[in-house]
Amino acid sequence: MKIFQRLIRSGLLTRLRLMKIKFAPLNVPLRRRLQTFAVLQWTFSFLALAQCCLAGFILLAVSDWWILAVLYAGWLWLDWDTPTSGGRRSQWVRNWSLWDHFIDYFPITLSKTVDLDPKRNYLFGFHPHGVLVAGGFSNFCTESTGFSRLFPGLTSHLLMLPFWFRIPMFREYIMCGGLVSSHKSSLSHILSRPGGGNVAVLAIGGAPEALDARPGALTLQVLNRKGFIKLALKHGADLVPVFSFGENELFDQIDNPTGSSLRSLQEWLQSLMGVALPLFHARGVFQYSFGLLPWRRPINTVVGKPISVVQTLSPSKDDIDRLHGDYLSALTDVFEQNKLKYGIETDSHLQFI
Repeated sequence: MKIFQRLIRSGLLTRLRLMKIKFAPLNVPLRRRLQTFAVLQWTFSFLALAQCCLAGFILLAVSDWWILAVLYAGWLWLDWDTPTSGGRRSQWVRNWSLWDHFIDYFPITLSKTVDLDPKRNYLFGFHPHGVLVAGGFSNFCTESTGFSRLFPGLTSHLLMLPFWFRIPMFREYIMCGGLVSSHKSSLSHILSRPGGGNVAVLAIGGAPEALDARPGALTLQVLNRKGFIKLALKHGADLVPVFSFGENELFDQIDNPTGSSLRSLQEWLQSLMGVALPLFHARGVFQYSFGLLPWRRPINTVVGKPISVVQTLSPSKDDIDRLHGDYLSALTDVFEQNKLKYGIETDSHLQFI
């Protein structure tokens, strides 16, 4: 009841009741229809595919084909550690033409500040998290924005909550794009690989930051997040700040200020399940007034300059704090040097919490 009252106060239900629905025209070009389809399947994959895969596995287990479920369960047991051991990527999936339509929908671009040495391992800190990490997925789980061309010799791995890799069949699909578990052992595995050439991409703000993802938001949850700094020091992996301009512009979100009943419920569910549940909305498939598809707004992801890290097997608190400060300065530089180019006002600045 409190959530329902919160929705009324936010004006969302009133807007739904009063607004005139703006339908998509019938003469939409085929290329735009393909773009919408590509984004629709991606949104479905994030919001419902895992549940469908789990339901399908349960139905298979209780059907006459139960032996297939048993065989898959055996495979799952043998393959349990793969998401924390570098995953199992598929270049065929990463090169699907579907992803070209996906990035053209917004559109999404990836740019670099400097060349990166393929003999080093890197930890990319991705900011902001956004609602569904669209920029992180498109740039580091597909080849449509040219990651391999921009950074030859480097292999990207986007880290995702371990929870998702426990779901039958769904785990196989997400690993194809290069997604791996965000468990500490998974990150250590990537950063410690001999010979270099590996990139671990971590959305530093995590699930909590998704609850503040709305147009115009420039608040990043990073001040008290230093675990990634410690791991970079232990493995001697260079740190690279990445800022995705436009990431927070894709969805509107119901007001949930800190201390509100809605925010308290979201934080409780997050602590319980490990995933954030932002109440977001944007447009639909056949109309532009309301739905769960993102707005057609550009995302421009900028990869900053690397911060050279000297391996320190037992880093002290001072070592961690010093490198953390350097990282925040480098992240600020990436934002300040590019904000005008991507439509952010001069007096807008990042806020770290």
